[in-house]
Amino acid sequence: MADHYVAYVSCYTQGSKVGIRVYDVDMENGIFSEKDQVEISNSSYMTITHNRKVLYSITDYGVEAYRIRPDGTLEMIAAAGINGMRGCYLSTDYDDRYLFVAGYHDGKITALRLEEDGVIGEITDEVYHKGIGSVADRNFRPHVNCVKMTRDNHYLLAADLGLDHTKVYRLDHAHGTLKMVDIIHSEQYSGPRHIKISKNGDYIYIVHEASKCVDVYHYYEKNDNPEFEKLQSISTLNEYHAGDAAASALNLSEDFNYVLCSNAGDNSVIIYRIDQLSGRLEKILCLPISGDYPKDAALFPDNRHLVSLNHGNNTMTFFATDLKKGTLVMNTKEIKIMQPNCIVFHRLS
Repeated sequence: MADHYVAYVSCYTQGSKVGIRVYDVDMENGIFSEKDQVEISNSSYMTITHNRKVLYSITDYGVEAYRIRPDGTLEMIAAAGINGMRGCYLSTDYDDRYLFVAGYHDGKITALRLEEDGVIGEITDEVYHKGIGSVADRNFRPHVNCVKMTRDNHYLLAADLGLDHTKVYRLDHAHGTLKMVDIIHSEQYSGPRHIKISKNGDYIYIVHEASKCVDVYHYYEKNDNPEFEKLQSISTLNEYHAGDAAASALNLSEDFNYVLCSNAGDNSVIIYRIDQLSGRLEKILCLPISGDYPKDAALFPDNRHLVSLNHGNNTMTFFATDLKKGTLVMNTKEIKIMQPNCIVFHRLS
């Protein structure tokens, strides 16, 4: 029997109460059909626990937790404040014991304890980034844009778009506290935005909004400390690109063989093949997505189709992909959706 999937799409809610839409995924034809709506304010980012039972979302008031029902619809089970300004990204550790929230506006990381049933507990740590960035506009102060645990569950990586580096924190699993142990320095004016990690945990991928590139690092531990060796820096654009482009979301394919990045301004998507031995990236294609400001984009779980969330013109566009030939062909009508932000696929049991 073929696997069945749903897709969760988060949205800003200016003039609407619906912040998450749930879609049935037609894998064969590469299209969605809406099956449910969730009322939540300005769901800018979502994540699903590693046990695949609970979805967490950013909201204006902090974070909310939803139990995933067998049919993929959502049941709210908890909400919690983060004692700060609105978050922009969240993730859990690999034991699903802690939830981490990135604060773009206040440069803060918030760690919260999670109960076994997914209910959000107390704040266990709050870390404010300090410093001055490289240019006197959006990069003049800290903007924590992404928080992600290394796959061995030892360190939390926090990409700071304002300070042009990624701070590395050791997680105390007993108390949920964070201690900074290293910094991954990006190029000046680069703006690190999102982080992804290879299936075996050996390679770290960091996309940079301003410099429009993905940096690849080999990660390992030496004498109980993290080490990061830079292997590659590769552009997210073609040579003939829009001048005001900015790299946006970074995603891995479900089989961990491909990395995908969307480009705002240029309104394109780039797909790379991962060399499983070296971790390095090889460009397959970089093509337009028939929309404005692709805030997020993702390959379908079988890699045969792609969806782009076009925040600027309120659409989702769908494409058939042939990754061997390097082609991307629009295959169905766009779906209207107000200011989409983030997409997460979920396989039903």
